Amino acid sequence: MGTQQLEAVPEPKYWHLRTVLSEALDSEFAVGEILPNERDLAARFGVARATLRQALEQLELEGRLHRRRGVGTTVAPPRMGVAVGADGQAWPGGGGDDSWQSVDCTLAVPPAAVATALVIPRGHAVYTVRRSRVSHGQPVAAELLYVPQSSVPDLTAIDAPSEAARARAVLRELQRLELEGQDRAVELGSARADDAKELDRLPGAPVLVVTTRFFAEGRTAALSVATYRADTCRLTFGAAGGVEIHHGPERRAS
Repeated sequence: MGTQQLEAVPEPKYWHLRTVLSEALDSEFAVGEILPNERDLAARFGVARATLRQALEQLELEGRLHRRRGVGTTVAPPRMGVAVGADGQAWPGGGGDDSWQSVDCTLAVPPAAVATALVIPRGHAVYTVRRSRVSHGQPVAAELLYVPQSSVPDLTAIDAPSEAARARAVLRELQRLELEGQDRAVELGSARADDAKELDRLPGAPVLVVTTRFFAEGRTAALSVATYRADTCRLTFGAAGGVEIHHGPERRAS
């Protein structure tokens, strides 16, 4: 493996190095393999260690690398395909939706933006169901589901002593309504402190935020805000599972 010097390019040097390193990950390294140390990598590409660290940090943000203290930098597996919607429509927790786990449920005043989306007066408390999603033993998403009390009017008659049981009770009551439709939006965001903790990421890490409105009885009956790890997830919609796009040679399996 010879020394490779980077030529002068109009883009930032660390970004060009990131591209070169990405190509090397595709062609020379297997998933889970530990990369050479920073000194050797910097010497190979003829760059300062500060430039190398910038490139490695960018690749970590993109989910190409895992950097762990005491272990080193390893090649990450390809992004997991995470289905966030099917051709049919169903309430959260229904229609075979067993990929989410209910964590807890509170009755509290939601943020102003949520009240606006639900078309309810500000200051009115709603049920907030918190759910988490794990894939292959790794946390991939955290969800806040906001449900107005008018959508689950009989909830108080249900004996649900634990927080997780109350969450499941809200979901069961919600499914009594006839779902008339839903709409969904996806945007890039930054992990808040609470989401970062649940997703095992640092605050400010890139995330994909999927917002879904559920309609019943001619109104917005519930609002879901699901936060997915952008470094490990490839969101798919519909039953086909989405489209696979490979940049460069396909990575070898470990």
